[in-house]
Amino acid sequence: MDQQLLVFLKVAEHLSFSRAAEALHVSQPAVSQNIVNLESSLNAKLFDRTNKSVQLTKAGEIVLHYGKQIMTLYAEMEQLTDDLLRDNSGPLAIGSSYTYGEYILPHTLARFRAKFPRVTPSVIIANTHDIEARVASGELDIGIVEGNVSLDHIQVKKFASDELVIIMSAHHPLATKSEVRIEDLEKQTWIVREHGSGTREITDVALSLHHIDPASKMEFGSTQVIKEAVEAGLGIALLSVSTIRKERELGTLHIARLPNAKITRDFSIITRQSEFATKAMNLFYEFICTASAESTSMPG
Repeated sequence: MDQQLLVFLKVAEHLSFSRAAEALHVSQPAVSQNIVNLESSLNAKLFDRTNKSVQLTKAGEIVLHYGKQIMTLYAEMEQLTDDLLRDNSGPLAIGSSYTYGEYILPHTLARFRAKFPRVTPSVIIANTHDIEARVASGELDIGIVEGNVSLDHIQVKKFASDELVIIMSAHHPLATKSEVRIEDLEKQTWIVREHGSGTREITDVALSLHHIDPASKMEFGSTQVIKEAVEAGLGIALLSVSTIRKERELGTLHIARLPNAKITRDFSIITRQSEFATKAMNLFYEFICTASAESTSMPG
């Protein structure tokens, strides 16, 4: 990696020449000289410096933007060349939206690690839009999402289907009814996920599609909190059947479905468009697609 660019990025991170020198374990004059040389080669001033502060100029902001991309590409180059010497091993940065990440991914990773113990995954759980952005920036190798993907240069492969059902407390008045009606559902408080969540996206679509206008809504940023709120009788919600297995076994939640209406969505794997992928990425990609195909082909 170019030393001048590396020093620039560290100064831009700390907005301090002295703290950048400490982080790089070099002298402050060495940091200053690298910045002078970079400014000279670019014929542009990158920092506005006073006795009290250091700020990026407009040119500095441009160099920072592209410098981060260069750092990401350089790290990828190192990883991919090193990957040629590896045998089914290496790091793997996975991002997942909440439903899959909290309730399905741990079981998938356990089976994957049993087969490929030398792959070392790290996992980030966030909403669909956050995962999409992190995959696009190169922070994540692979994303698993349940919402629509809007960014360019992202490859999307649908690999599994998911059913969503209306849930309520086992003691809710509607739990005793053999069939729920639209007017019954409109009178309820609906507990929903935050905007940017794949579950919130399909909830809004389902409500609109079935012409349900809830009397009120409550918004929470966690599926687990929504389940707790529903169990406590605060309202009803639309959640994946994958998220309520334990509650169904315990009998604390009741499932209702709209007449003649099955609400489903797709789980998708997302990756950046690239000619290259690490062995760890390819192994996990193939594993999750194969495992999904086998589960959907099983009877029952």
